[in-house]
Amino acid sequence: QVQLVESGGGLVQAGGSLRLSCAASGIVFSLSAMGWYRQAPGKQRELVAAVTRGSSTKYADSVKGRFTISRDNAKNTLYLQMNSLKPEDTAVYYCHKDATNYWGQGTQVTVSS
Repeated sequence: QVQLVESGGGLVQAGGSLRLSCAASGIVFSLSAMGWYRQAPGKQRELVAAVTRGSSTKYADSVKGRFTISRDNAKNTLYLQMNSLKPEDTAVYYCHKDATNYWGQGTQVTVSS
């Protein structure tokens, strides 16, 4: 059974930082391309950052220079370090295994101005 379990969301002031984690089980994590997506109220889900199994990364333009995606294959865990947070980063953040329908349950990130 595949499980992707996000944690680390919360309420933070603008300019603050959060680190999201996604614990994966039931997949061969080290061979999996993974991504973080987010969905704000009334908006479509969008890609925030992605990492290949070789640890190449890509980012949405809106988060470049502020967010960092990383992975720890020994811990089967995906991370998203979010710095210099802005109110427009407020959304539910989801972990996703590339090219599948495997999603986590989401973690809420709220950035106050």
